This record gives sequence, C-alpha cells and structure tokens, in this order.
Amino acid sequence: MLAATLLLTAAVAGLQIPGLAPTEYRVGDPVPIFVNALTPTQSREDQSIANVVSYDYYLPRFHHCIPEGGVAAQSESLGSTLLGDRIYNSPINIRFLEEEQCKHICTTNVPPEDAGFINERIREGYVVQWLIDGLPAASVMYDAASGQIFDAPGFALGKGWRQTSEGGFEPIAYYNNAVEILIEYHKLDDEDHRIVGVSVRGSSHKKKCGDEDPLELSETPGATNHIPFFYTVSWQESEQTWATRWDRYVYSFGAKLHWFSLIESFAVVVFLSAMVAMVLIRTLKKDIQRYNALDLEQEDVNEDSGWKLIHGDVFRPPSKPMLLSVMLGNGLQLFLMVGTTILFALLGFLRVQNRGSLATAAIVFFALYGFVGGFASALLYKSLGQAERFKTLLFLTPTFVPGIVFGVLVFLNFFLVHQGSSGAVPLGTLFALVALWFLVTLPLSIFGGWLGFKRSLPADPVRTNQIPRQIPDQSFYLKALPSILLSGALPFGAIFVELYFIMSSVWLSYIYQLGAFLFLAYGILIVTSGLVTILMTYFQLCSENYHWWWRSFFTGAAIAPYVFLNAVFYYVTKFRGTSLTTKVLYFGYSGLLAFLVGILGGTIGFFASYWFIRKAYGSIKVD
Repeated sequence: MLAATLLLTAAVAGLQIPGLAPTEYRVGDPVPIFVNALTPTQSREDQSIANVVSYDYYLPRFHHCIPEGGVAAQSESLGSTLLGDRIYNSPINIRFLEEEQCKHICTTNVPPEDAGFINERIREGYVVQWLIDGLPAASVMYDAASGQIFDAPGFALGKGWRQTSEGGFEPIAYYNNAVEILIEYHKLDDEDHRIVGVSVRGSSHKKKCGDEDPLELSETPGATNHIPFFYTVSWQESEQTWATRWDRYVYSFGAKLHWFSLIESFAVVVFLSAMVAMVLIRTLKKDIQRYNALDLEQEDVNEDSGWKLIHGDVFRPPSKPMLLSVMLGNGLQLFLMVGTTILFALLGFLRVQNRGSLATAAIVFFALYGFVGGFASALLYKSLGQAERFKTLLFLTPTFVPGIVFGVLVFLNFFLVHQGSSGAVPLGTLFALVALWFLVTLPLSIFGGWLGFKRSLPADPVRTNQIPRQIPDQSFYLKALPSILLSGALPFGAIFVELYFIMSSVWLSYIYQLGAFLFLAYGILIVTSGLVTILMTYFQLCSENYHWWWRSFFTGAAIAPYVFLNAVFYYVTKFRGTSLTTKVLYFGYSGLLAFLVGILGGTIGFFASYWFIRKAYGSIKVD
C-alpha cells in the first residue's frame, strides 16, 4: 500500500490547484527559456496537415545549439510525458527587462542528408515549442471564419511555401535561424513584475540578421550548410493581469457554434423525452392496466401488447454473460472517469497552465474507479445466475479493456520509436503505467469484485420460464444491424461539434479549454444515449424479441462507428500526402477512441434499458 500511495502521489502532482502563486521578477533577474518538442500543425497556405509525428528539440538531425553544461531534462507529470512533452533547458540566457539585439548563439553545420530532413519538416508546417515562465512562446494567428485573433503555441520552423504569380503556391524551404522574442509584463509596483505574455516570430537570414537573402539548406551531396542562430529580446508593459494571461492562448473556435450545437442537441433531447414519455405514460401505462385486467389464460391479448407476452423470457440470461459483465464494469469506470475529469476541469482544478494535468487526472481516476468496475461487474455476473467462474471474472475485469488499450498503445509506440519521435512513450513511463495498474487498479478491482459477489441485486420482478419462447420473424428495421446503426446517429450528434474541436486541438496543437461546453455536451450524450436505447428496446420487446441484453449494449455502442467515420472524414478533408506511419498512428488512435466511446455509450444504453425493463415488468401482475 505504501508503494501504491507514493505512485498515486506522484501522479496527482500533475493536478493544478487554483490560486497557485505566480513568479515575480525584478530587473536583472534571470528568466529561463525552456525548449519543448517540434510539433506538426496545419499549413498556413492550404490549411492542411501533413504529419502527426512530433520530434525532440535536441534530436541530432536538427543541429540546434546545445546549452553550456549540457542538456538537462525538466521534470514532467505522467500525463505530460504521455502527450509527448519533452522539456529541456536552452542555450538562451536572458534577464528581466534587459533587451538583446540580434545576439549570436552558435553556428552549426548541417550535412545534406539532414538538410533534406529539415526541409521536409519545414514544408510540413512544423512549429517549435518554447516555454517562458510556463507560457508557450506563441505566434499570432488569425481565423478568417470567426475574425478572431489568438496566440497559437509555437513558432514556425521555417517558411515552406510561397505564392506564385498565378495565385498558387510552390514549395520552398527557408529556415528560420533568427527569432524575435517579445515578452509582455505587468507591473505590480516599482520593483516586482509578472510575465503575462510571450510571442516569438522567426525569420530567415543567410549570414546575419538583416540579410535579405533567406537561409536555404542545400541537399546536394557534398554540400556544406552553416546555420548561424540569433535571437532578439524586447519587453513591453501590459495592463493584462497574471490571472487572465492564458485567455489569449485559448482559442474558443467560435462560441456561437458551440451554443448552436448545444441548443440543437437539447431540442433532440426534448423530442426524445417526449417520445419516451408517450411510451411510458400513455402506451405502456394503458398496456399495463389492460393486461392486469385480463385473465392470463385468455387468448385475446392484443398484438400491440407483445412486450408482455415475453415476461417469462425477458430476464433469461444472455449468451457470454462474463464478457458482458466485464465490458459493463469497464464501461462504468470510463463513465465515471470522464464525468469526474470534466467536472474537475469545469471547477478549475485542471488547467492548461499545468501541462498534462487532464491526462494525469484521467489516468488516476480510472485507476481509482477500478473498485466500482469490479463491484458492478461481479454484482451483474452474479445476478445472471453465474458464480462458478468468479475468479476468472475478478481477473478479466481489470485486464480485458485496459489490456486492449495498452496493447494498442505499445503497438503504435513502436512506430513512434522507429520515427525517433518525442511522442514515443519512454520505457520508464510504460513501467509506471503497469505499476499503477498492478498496485492500484488490480487490487481495487478485485476487492470491489469480492464485495460484489457478497451482495445481491433485488429479485427479478417476473419468473423466467424453463423453455425459451420462440421469437417470431422480425421486420427489417427491427433486425439487429439496421436498428443498431440507426441508433448511433442521435448520440453522435450531441458530441459532433465538441469532437471536431477536440481533434483540432490534438492534431493542430491548439489549446482547448471549454469545460462548460464539454460538460453540457457530455450530459446531453448521456440522456440521448439512454433515451434512444430505451425506445429501441421497447420496440424490440413489442416484436416479442427478448434478446435485449447484448442488443441494448450494442445500441448504445452504435456511436462508435460514427466516431470513427468522423475521423475518416476529418482525415480526408484535413490531411495531405501523408506517410504510412502517419496513417497508422492517426487511424490507430482514432480507432482506439471509437472503441472506448463505444464501450461508454454501450454502458449508458444497457443500464438505461435495464432500469426501464425492471420498471415495466415490475408493474404487471403475473401469477
């Protein structure tokens, strides 16, 4: 338990506590500059994405200047490491309010083969990520659609395209070897100041600052390329306060679009609620009253009362009850993890100031909710009349879904390692994840499962017949595949807009912090998934098909193919000329996301149907 406590303490260290004290500077104080990875983003010319692989700033092929005393890695949280942050010290030394003009850092020599590598990264739109006082060194971006100006993290590695006389673009590769650093500060008093903004603009000069000839790296065999690096520092007083300094970095992507999407989704929820109310209050209530007034031996039960005819089979255990229990236990973990993480973000405990805090919190919450997953899985498995293989269930619940996720991540990690990417998860971090699972998730899940087997759900409201009832032929729209696929459209619509912006944040390195919108969208997703599944389950039971257990799960999980198809559409419209590695990474992560969203939606749908069926059949009188 001591090891588990220490591990959790290290992980939770990545969470941000509101009100964390800022750093105050006086004239002449050193202001450290840290370098992070080089990340791909969309081209400013055609708004396309060409790569998803990030690179370490000090990757030898980039030939950046090395700090005096060597490169020193900075401590990072678990989530920050998993997201690809690799933060080091830099060779640039600046002091507060001391300006520098075109100061030379060093000159490096680049062989032709590395010049080709750098030129390709320039044409792919890579940006350099720096950090000053915890703020990303940003470049000003303008969004033509919304007319919004915002600071996008990173500055261009170089200029990869230029406009032709015909109005098109042709590829070039001008390397930005000079940077202009503008640091904005807020004055507290005559001595103390706080940094409230950092922007960096790169420029290309062949030999020295001011040269009109840009620096181009030759790929000709035998050529020698010299890169002289320069930096300029200027300071500007600002009225902006430290508390609001991140506002300029958070691009809202058009709040009107978010509100329109939420209002539209809310209208769908109202419509679905009205339909369910009609089923529950009118149709179902009348059916129950009519059924309770009939003699069960009479044969004149109406066809529209088909759901009542299968009361002796509706609680018949499904096939593969262990797998269903395991999926639902893990789904409940995901459900609580996502909800708690979004709630913490909404309350301000997870902020963009603390890099990787969101990912760290999600991992910690999933580990802690292993108890709930194990408990729910065991309780459901026992309620299905299964108890002889409970040890297998106790093992599968904490290993099945996490094992799939971990296996996919390790597989994709091989591609990142092969590319020399900074996004490749270090072996030590992988061991930390395994230790977190082994020391926290596994024991909590087993303990929860043990308690679950000690408890029992209330008895089924109706008895199950010994002989299964024959299921009549189903209409086409009530067959499994058509009904399931149609059911995923409405829940997907609830998260479509937020999903688009989250994907843009992930693949374009934009900062996304819209906790309120995400919280509302998640709530609408829960309600929509539950209502749609209840309706489809009711129609299924009316057609005298009592195999609702897996059907309700897959009905809720039907959002998964829509999420993946949305990723395919995003790829087709945003990416250009990508490599095999980029395709594998993009679709690998997208498929994993769709898989997890499917389990989440399936869990919501199942428990909504389970509640509905127990309520409905608990209201009829059966001898």
